Amino acid sequence: MAWIILVIAGLFEAGWVIGLKYTEGFTRLWPTVWTVLTMIISLWLLGIAMKSLPVGTAYAIWVGVGAVGTVALGIVLFGEPAGAVRLISVALIIVGIVGLKLATPG
Repeated sequence: MAWIILVIAGLFEAGWVIGLKYTEGFTRLWPTVWTVLTMIISLWLLGIAMKSLPVGTAYAIWVGVGAVGTVALGIVLFGEPAGAVRLISVALIIVGIVGLKLATPG
């Protein structure tokens, strides 16, 4: 269950990072509220997952899921480039996430 919570925490991390773009420097109320709320949820879920997972593994996977999600959303929502080198780099992050999962007991 900790792994599922950790992945969900990473998805919320991507949510708040994307939310930062919409806050326009925290000058827009509702995007700012959304961003702060998703930050709190993301960190809360990360803390729950860390109760039973190693801190280094949990943090690396949280950041990795957030980074992959943010890149994907940046491509879809903001038309950011999706070149081969960029996508290969994201694939390497995913390989790292899977590797950490396989190397961590539990």
